[in-house]
Amino acid sequence: MIRCIVVDDKPLAIDVLKHYISKVPSLKLCFDTVNPLEALNKVIEGEVDLVFLDIQMPELSGLQFMKIVKGKCLVILTTAYAEYALEGFENDAVDYLLKPVSFERFYKAVEKAQLILNGLAETAKLSSKMLAKEKEVSHIFVKTEYKLVRVNIADILYVEGLQNYVIIYTATEKITSLQTMKKTESQLPNDQFVRIHKSFIVAINKINSIERNRINIGDMTIALGEVYRQAFYKAIANN
Repeated sequence: MIRCIVVDDKPLAIDVLKHYISKVPSLKLCFDTVNPLEALNKVIEGEVDLVFLDIQMPELSGLQFMKIVKGKCLVILTTAYAEYALEGFENDAVDYLLKPVSFERFYKAVEKAQLILNGLAETAKLSSKMLAKEKEVSHIFVKTEYKLVRVNIADILYVEGLQNYVIIYTATEKITSLQTMKKTESQLPNDQFVRIHKSFIVAINKINSIERNRINIGDMTIALGEVYRQAFYKAIANN
């Protein structure tokens, strides 16, 4: 069963694809939305095999979406604009469906996705074995006024940079360290932490939600800096 979602800023276009999906036994519709950021969260959570994706949408275009989730799921583009076809395929789109989409053309695209997913299953097993062998960093030592303090990686929510020192926030305490933001960032595993602002680093697995480029983590809401936006979405897509 292929778990799929539909993303389009036009509700009528969503209805057409939902109807087609209901006619294909191998497809299971998990979610549909007019908001690409909501869809991004679903992909990041690992709940999606295939996305039927419009290209021209507010906040995040379909092509930007593809660059962020590359390798995380398959994408079939659905659009009224033929001129984006080349760029779509350059970003590994399974297929490119021009609106209005016929059921016959839709079904052929789904068959392509099925063939790719069958091949990816074995690759995924190999990748999991390789990742399991990687050594995990469990803690770091940071310099405070009088000593070096051990901080467990798993306890860190986020780090705030303030001029020549940083504050490391956990669920139970704040640790002020006399070192730079750059130094702290280099100590933290880059597959678990990501810079979202010139003054903030966050633990990816501690993020509660993302809404309109604001990150909610613990009791704190932090604005996602524009220059860090693309790297942030790429980082969370890989987790």
